[in-house]
Amino acid sequence: MQVVADTSALVSLGAVADHEWNPLDYLLDQHTVLVPKLVVDELTETATYDDTSGQGALRVLDRQQALDVRDITLDESFPLDDGENAAVTLANDCGAAQLLCDEFNQLALVHASLVDTRLVTTPTLLLALTRNDAVTPKTARSLLALMREARSWTNNRYVERAEIVLTDANESS
Repeated sequence: MQVVADTSALVSLGAVADHEWNPLDYLLDQHTVLVPKLVVDELTETATYDDTSGQGALRVLDRQQALDVRDITLDESFPLDDGENAAVTLANDCGAAQLLCDEFNQLALVHASLVDTRLVTTPTLLLALTRNDAVTPKTARSLLALMREARSWTNNRYVERAEIVLTDANESS
């Protein structure tokens, strides 16, 4: 399955890539992950930061050989930043099954801009991985907690909802 990834989601996955089981390795090993060149440029810039986002970006860049990097012509009128603009364009151009994006403040716009591609956030990805028995709900909840701290998702309703579902799944297993 082809998955296009945006910088925000890759940094989220990279933030927990030092965990014993990590969703970045799983994603890269199980799917064809396409990224616009602009996303690699954003990851390179983010990797210069001396914080968890920088560390996450660096871990993704360490696996760059597993990414299918594409040049994209931006739609200059599209009201998202260049990386998201390029990711949406790439997803639509290649008919990707999913766009992995954590731009929570712009999800409605990103969703409305996709033609046949499903928008997936990192919390939603973790839920799907538990449903597919790739990871236990307990481990997914632990990873989400680490991402929450690393990505400053303190009052994020998407994250809170995913935590509730993972807690319920853990208690019923």
